[in-house]
Amino acid sequence: MALFSDKTARHQLDKEARRLEKRDLKTLLEKRRVIEQKMAQSGRLQRLRTDIRLMFSLVRDYWQGNYRAIPWKSVAAIAGALLYLINPLDLIPDLIVGLGLLDDATIIAFCLKLVEGDLHRYAAWKEMQQEKENEQANH
Repeated sequence: MALFSDKTARHQLDKEARRLEKRDLKTLLEKRRVIEQKMAQSGRLQRLRTDIRLMFSLVRDYWQGNYRAIPWKSVAAIAGALLYLINPLDLIPDLIVGLGLLDDATIIAFCLKLVEGDLHRYAAWKEMQQEKENEQANH
């Protein structure tokens, strides 16, 4: 049996997302460096670096009003998962060497499964935006 199951991950993610409010997105965006430092210290989180950066980008674009083609539930799940990363006293405290970041990586991975389609649509939108900006810069 897994130490940290999908059921436990879903419960924690739902808990984080339920208490999240739109103003919490700003707090999350301000904590980005803390999460990046934590990723640098963990091999498990390091493997999720690209996805975590995409999640942050989506939250930033949502917060700024640039991208709203996503249900609030998905934004809340993403933000809740990212906020979970900076909680040192989560289900498995980060101070427990070897296991402390296992729950963090599991929460992120589970969140990615839940919002995969939304993230793919956002990534495609983001790519189109960058292409438009490049075209405008070249003209």
